Amino acid sequence: MADADEMVGVLAGDELYAFTGGSPPALDELRARYARQVVGRSPDGSEEWHNWIIRGQADGYVQATVTDEGRRAEIAWVVGLHRQGQGYASEATRAAAGRLRARGVVFVQAHIHPEHAASAAVARRVGLLPTDRFDDGERLWLSRPGKGP
Repeated sequence: MADADEMVGVLAGDELYAFTGGSPPALDELRARYARQVVGRSPDGSEEWHNWIIRGQADGYVQATVTDEGRRAEIAWVVGLHRQGQGYASEATRAAAGRLRARGVVFVQAHIHPEHAASAAVARRVGLLPTDRFDDGERLWLSRPGKGP
């Protein structure tokens, strides 16, 4: 939760929300979000929540929601505007997915807006493949069991 003070600046760019929607969080909002996330589980216990801060300074984050009795992880990443295009998202996402696989996750997936070329490039770099499935306007990208990130 202490990271909220540093992360509020990282998440301040309106451009970060072009494909995901929303707007930059205020500090109080981000602290409240982190307080909910630090619990590590959904209220009903069906999901595990993992969140990592990308560090140089705080440069962004990777998060994962683990479901299906620990077999599936939905990952997402955000890198602050000041660090985009430098490989931070790919490196951090690959590391997070590796940690998840070491814990027994079989399928790693992400949902990406079809026009978000930068996130599609990250997904490809970490071994996710686009599928023909769309949920809420976003394409599902999926690793093959035992392959990819």
